[in-house]
Amino acid sequence: MAEVDGQRAGCIFRVAASPETARLRILLVHPSARGYGRGYRLVDACLACAGGAGCTRMPLWTNDVLAAARRIYLQRGFTMIAQEPHHSFGAGLVGQTCEADLTGTHAGHPSA
Repeated sequence: MAEVDGQRAGCIFRVAASPETARLRILLVHPSARGYGRGYRLVDACLACAGGAGCTRMPLWTNDVLAAARRIYLQRGFTMIAQEPHHSFGAGLVGQTCEADLTGTHAGHPSA
């Protein structure tokens, strides 16, 4: 959870998919709290927590229109491994699957 002046400003959610895999499910940062690195810090904490729990990989699924989130993921070591068009939320979108290797030396550490 990210807070600003005692108010919730963002959150990240991960779930255990297997003993080796933690799936990043949700990254949210309130619009008024964006642009201050909170998304990066939330992802860093999530990666570190999963790595500390013995997980070796972290997949996630996102949509192409979420460019700011994708930029965070890619800068934190995720690699896009698949893309597929789909129709959701009343729109044509491109779903993107990314994955981070948590065994590397940079897992959970800022790279930018």
